[in-house]
Amino acid sequence: MNRFKVFLKDPNKKSFLKIIKEVVILIFIKKEIPFYYFKYLYRQNVDNYLDYLSLKEQRKLQDHKRLHNPEYVEILDNKLKFALFGRSNDLAVPKMVGYNLKSKLFCDAAEHQISDLNQLILSYKKLYEDHKVNQLFFRPLSGSGGKGCFKLSKSNLESELKQKGDTILNSEYIYTKVVAQHQSINQIHEKSINTLRLVTLITLEGTCEIISAFMRFGIGTSVVDNASSGGFFVGINHDDGTLKPKGHFLPQYGAQEIYEHPDSGFKFEGFKIPFYKEACETVINGVKALPNRFIGWDVAISDKGPVIIEANTKPHMQMSNIAEGGMLKNKHVKNVMAELS
Repeated sequence: MNRFKVFLKDPNKKSFLKIIKEVVILIFIKKEIPFYYFKYLYRQNVDNYLDYLSLKEQRKLQDHKRLHNPEYVEILDNKLKFALFGRSNDLAVPKMVGYNLKSKLFCDAAEHQISDLNQLILSYKKLYEDHKVNQLFFRPLSGSGGKGCFKLSKSNLESELKQKGDTILNSEYIYTKVVAQHQSINQIHEKSINTLRLVTLITLEGTCEIISAFMRFGIGTSVVDNASSGGFFVGINHDDGTLKPKGHFLPQYGAQEIYEHPDSGFKFEGFKIPFYKEACETVINGVKALPNRFIGWDVAISDKGPVIIEANTKPHMQMSNIAEGGMLKNKHVKNVMAELS
């Protein structure tokens, strides 16, 4: 309902006659009711609405068996398995210091059965001391969109665990060292790690292509940058690794379009992403190690270079649609859709 209100109140929408005409054309061409049209394509600045992937087309990329090997998917969509795979294959991933499977804590090749909150506090204090860390980043083993992620700080460990302890002991988390974000990106927003989303596709010819690139930013004090958790995203110019002028919030968060970060006032246009070329090379190397044909990669940029935070087989294609101005403008996407039809 909130998304429909956004559409009704948007002063930038096309005339209702034009909207009706385009919706009818989409029904005829795409063979589905285009609910996705009312998330973005109704806007006056979108002339090439036929270049945007429909919901069915997005799901084909995310689910089709020609693009996804079940054995690769099992690794990519489980954060623990991916972290272990990355470590054993020399991929640039954050250092994992431990994980828990509900009340069983695994760290430093040892297993610990945690019986209560006090024991959890003592175990984590030792973990922080042994690894000489002040903060750790906690992520659920499965899930997406930044849901359930949080940081725990050594300085407030006991009080934070009193709030989070039951959640940890009833769930499954991986703990990694916090990536120190590149200083130039901190100027835009320093509260969260602001990651690149790079989407790779292995073509029928066997080449690996980056078919979508955008950067995600957190807002306020949120430690995650995911647009599906309240952040926003900005498209990237592929040729030079600079940000496009406009940032986008998803409809459930108001569908605003912005030109500067709402907290820092930093203007996006022309910002050159450090180590962008290296980030692209890093995910292509990841594909060589784990050749699923379609993968979304989340890549942080540190002062030393790119770090793969995670990968997944069902990246948010509506964000790619918007960031690229229509995914079907890309010849590789057109070709793979023809292959899957």
